[in-house]
Amino acid sequence: MKLSKYERETIINFNEGGQEDSIYTHNTKLKKRLQKFSQQYPELCCLERADRYGSETYLIGKTRLSIRLLPPVSKERREKISKVGSKYGFQKTDESIIRMM
Repeated sequence: MKLSKYERETIINFNEGGQEDSIYTHNTKLKKRLQKFSQQYPELCCLERADRYGSETYLIGKTRLSIRLLPPVSKERREKISKVGSKYGFQKTDESIIRMM
């Protein structure tokens, strides 16, 4: 059985009472990051289970997980990035690359 992209989700269970958070994901990049982190720091993160549909659930120490919100890039910031890029020989960047900076 193959899951649709809509069904391949990531769920972060963050409760204020426990010492660990749970991350359930189908996302390949996130699974690789969690696997690497759990190998480097087994006392802080561990694989709880994996299923036949490709999902993995990790338990991670509460102090190791954060959520970062990124504001949109202002026009002034885009212009500054463009000038710096031009100075070092980069072509004029498109909107998607500027957002990543």
